[in-house]
Amino acid sequence: MIKTTKIRLKPGCTNPKSALEIDQIYLVGVNHEGFYDKTLVHDFVKKGNIVHVDISPHYPKLIDAISSRGEKYVRSEPNDTPNDNLLRLPRV
Repeated sequence: MIKTTKIRLKPGCTNPKSALEIDQIYLVGVNHEGFYDKTLVHDFVKKGNIVHVDISPHYPKLIDAISSRGEKYVRSEPNDTPNDNLLRLPRV
């Protein structure tokens, strides 16, 4: 199973309200574990690869998205939490 375990925010962002403010995503379960630019993760998910957010018990999947300005990013599938589950991951 491919999972994301932590995130890096865009420079200067300290209190994110949206997954758009994520710059890089750490992937495990891939050939080269490490941080990947959100646009690469977007393309990876869009190609049909399944990536889960490492938050139990549901481990929501990432879904690809494009902002109104054409910016590629990913977010977690909606559930009963008010904020995107990606924003609940540790930040480095």
